Formats: sequence, structure tokens, C-alpha cells
Amino acid sequence: MKLKMPQFNLFKKKSTFARRFTRSKAGNFFYCVFLVAAGLFSMLPLIYSVVTSFKPIDELLIFPPRFFVQRPTISNYLALPDLLSNLQVPLTRYIANSLFISVITTFLYIIFSSMAAFVLSKGRFKGKTALFWCIQMALMFNSYTLSIPCYLIYSKLHMIDTYWIYILPNLASTMGVFLMKQYIEGYVPDALLEAAKIDGAGYWKVFWHIVMPTVKPMWLTLMLFGFRDIWNVSPSNMIFTEQLKTLPMITPQIVAGGTARAGSAMAMTVIMMIPPILVYMISQSNVMEAMTSAGIKE
Repeated sequence: MKLKMPQFNLFKKKSTFARRFTRSKAGNFFYCVFLVAAGLFSMLPLIYSVVTSFKPIDELLIFPPRFFVQRPTISNYLALPDLLSNLQVPLTRYIANSLFISVITTFLYIIFSSMAAFVLSKGRFKGKTALFWCIQMALMFNSYTLSIPCYLIYSKLHMIDTYWIYILPNLASTMGVFLMKQYIEGYVPDALLEAAKIDGAGYWKVFWHIVMPTVKPMWLTLMLFGFRDIWNVSPSNMIFTEQLKTLPMITPQIVAGGTARAGSAMAMTVIMMIPPILVYMISQSNVMEAMTSAGIKE
């Protein structure tokens, strides 16, 4: 007598399991509606700033306030040079300072972070793990808690009231080193570097011609975050010369005018938002790939 063994249809159970945890078309529709609504809600401050910058003075003083503008005007933008006419330097000097400092510092920030990450990832020296742990611990410190030691260091280095106060402190950001190291470990195999060394390539050639092209999504991500932070930096109590000040340092002077200058204050805010948005549009295709890849490597 032959015993019949019970047969299990694994594919059927897998299909049933998949159907049980798959959203229906109605579920997908409401899920998309929720995401779109959440995205639009997060954009409300940006939309409100742009709309308010085109409001005339009578619509700024109306009560209850209206969200949208009825009679748009560009007078708030045209009034900015007059509001700053009593300053020692024109508005264009502040814009030039912000662009110069942001571009130069962002470029050096990417290069220095990449070089440090390459050494920590592929270098062979004692204390590498301990050094990387120090970098990770530095991520937890708030910059305000270190303001007094930083001021003493900057004073000893004679950096106060110079362009260096904008550039050098931002080059030591540990976030760029951390993200770049994680990305290099995941996407730059050791076999590729060994092959380059066998062909006679030195460390500099390996770094510039192999590592940097490979990690392009990550240095574009660092470009976005670095430019955003440096563009908005305002080293208070360290810059006293008017010719060295940037846009974030003169914005409070416009905002201090009260409701009558709310339109001009919003116009200045919109001008401040334009460069970071342009940088995001250039690098956004690589940001998600780099962040999801670098964040899970250990």
C-alpha cells in the first residue's frame, strides 16, 4: 500500500499572502491624495512668501489678512535699494559677497570632505576607527555650545572680520565626511583601486580619476546641503566691516521695519530662496540615490 504524502501548493499561499497585503486601487488613490496634500501643505510657507512679496501696502494692512494677492505689484522689490540706501555699500555688494563665499566654500567643502572620507574608508593606518568615532560623536554637538571656544580660536588665528570666518569653519563639517565615507565604502570596491595601483596610478590619480567620478551622486548631494547652509550663514559678532557682510546679515534690518515693510521683507526672503532652489534643481536627481545608499552602509 502506497502512502500519499500531503501536497502543499507554495505558490498559491504566496499569491494569497501577496494579495492580502496589496492595496486596492481605491487605497492607492487615497494614498496619492494624502501625499499630494502633505506636499502642498509643506509648500505653504514658500507660496505665502512669494505671494506676500507682490502685495501692495494696503493689502498688507488689511484685516483679516488674505492669503492671495488681489493687485500684484513689484514695488516691494524696487524698494529694496532705497531701503538700504543709507548703508555704506550697495545691495549688489551683499549679493556678490554671498555668491562668492557660497561658491568657493561649497567647492572646497566637497573636495576636503571627499579626501578625508577616502582616507578613512580606504586608508590603512592605526587609529582610523577611533578617528571615525570622533567624527560621528561630533555630529551630536550643536554649534551654539561651541561658540565661546570657536571665538577664542578664531581670534588667535586672526580670522575675525575677514572672509576666512565664513570659509574655514564650514570646511570642518563632519556631516560631509560621514556621508561620503559611507558612500565610498558601498560603491568603490577595493578591487578597482588595486587594479589602478597595478597600472601605476598613484593616490592622487586614483582619487581624481576613479573615486571622484564614481561618487558623483554624493558630491552633488553635498553641494546641495553645503550651499544651503553656507548661503544662510550669519557669523554674528565676528564681522564688523560693512563691505564683508552678506545678505543674511542685512535681512534683519529690513524686517525690523514692521508691517509696513513686510512686503519688502518677503521680497528679500524670496531673493534669498532663489539660489538654493536652483542648486536643488541641478542636484535633486542624485540626492535620493546618495542618501539612501550612504545611510544604510556601516
